Amino acid sequence: MSDATILALDSPSLRELIVRRLAHLPEIPGSDDWRYGGLTPAQRQALRQHFPAQPERAAVLIPLLDRPDGMSVLLTERASDLRRHAGQISFPGGRIEGDDADAVAAALRETEEEIGLPRDQVQIIGRLPDHLIVSGYRVTPVVGLVTRAFTPRPDPREVASVFEVPLRFVLDPRNHVRRRRRFAEQDIELTDLTFGERNIWGATAGMLLTLYRVLRGEDQ
Repeated sequence: MSDATILALDSPSLRELIVRRLAHLPEIPGSDDWRYGGLTPAQRQALRQHFPAQPERAAVLIPLLDRPDGMSVLLTERASDLRRHAGQISFPGGRIEGDDADAVAAALRETEEEIGLPRDQVQIIGRLPDHLIVSGYRVTPVVGLVTRAFTPRPDPREVASVFEVPLRFVLDPRNHVRRRRRFAEQDIELTDLTFGERNIWGATAGMLLTLYRVLRGEDQ
């Protein structure tokens, strides 16, 4: 499906497309389902040697909200004094703990703890392929529709702010900015999304771009 076709969809049609695409997204077993920031398969293979053989499992929630002017995606700005990824833009989520039934349970629990979104107000749509991030985690992105209005209550120990980005902004390739960064002694190009004064990059941008490619029907 073309970018123009996707961007022309009204909210109900876009929501239906997301549900349909994720419902038919095949699960790829093993390490082949790892993603990193929208890199090509060859780039991912070259970089994989720098990551742990057994990364820690984690999960995040990609919360989608229906708004009068279109769907939006909710993100957080991490607290500035955190030991890892301080001040970065991310999705609510964290490590999968022993008492979590699965990645979905972990994503819902962490989201409720971080921003006060009750888990019974999230309709799970599906999952995207796992992403491998530089801090040594393998992250499962869980996509969910927020079914009722809620007021975010961010935990100040973890979250500095909560904000929304129009989903059409994410799905418009004119907003996909290629930037070169140095990692593991090589220069690689990653795609950022700059929304106002906030720059969404790294694994968070990679997950959004994976959603974009899934909606286009591209081979994952």
